[in-house]
Amino acid sequence: MRRAWTRYLLEHGTKPHSSSRSSKSRSQKRSFSLSVYSAALRAIQKQSTSADRPNTTPDAHLDVALLCQDFLAGSDDVLRSGNFGSEKSIALKAGQERVRALHKHHLLIWARDQSRLLTHEAQQKARVAEKIETANKAMECIDSALAMYPTEIELNESKTAIKEFIASVRVAHWVELAERSAFKGQYRRAIDRYKDALFYLNDEAVKDDVRAAGTDRIEREVGILRERLRGLRRDQQDGDSKKEGSSGDNS
Repeated sequence: MRRAWTRYLLEHGTKPHSSSRSSKSRSQKRSFSLSVYSAALRAIQKQSTSADRPNTTPDAHLDVALLCQDFLAGSDDVLRSGNFGSEKSIALKAGQERVRALHKHHLLIWARDQSRLLTHEAQQKARVAEKIETANKAMECIDSALAMYPTEIELNESKTAIKEFIASVRVAHWVELAERSAFKGQYRRAIDRYKDALFYLNDEAVKDDVRAAGTDRIEREVGILRERLRGLRRDQQDGDSKKEGSSGDNS
């Protein structure tokens, strides 16, 4: 609806109120439309300046980015219609270039700041599922900006960092469960949970040095648990042998 209204304003300036208004000359309509276009551009620039002030929220930047998208979509439709002379087309295209720059500027700031807020919020969550869900929301912010600016280095680095955070949450979760099982003497279950931790540790987002250190630690713990299992088996076998010897003596 906003795009349709923007397109209408750019084409006609305002809704006709009478037959006499609709009978105005084509040149008068074009002149008025250009003034409306200029006013829309000034409004975007004013809101852009406001959003760039210190301590503004990410939503302020998103609002500007959406206004820019609407403006660009409407002006593209107007240019395709071919209802304007060359002078007006040049002015409209020049305005589009300014709006495209503003769109990129504000969308990247929104993606950066909003993803940081959500990642920080994810770190404060108590439950693993809530941590991952909130981190995925941060990822969605990054992905929405990457859809338009896929080569932005900062966006790709932020996405990698969020992936690494999610992987670390999963690894820490399974390591904690493994440690609990080991404490309870449930060595087989502990080994299985350590293997689950290794699975997430091998995620491509995890840095090589972190993966190597984590793998080494987990493998040491698994080795200790397997040795304990072998000790339990020996104790059990010794106990069975003593029982058999005792029953033989009794017979």
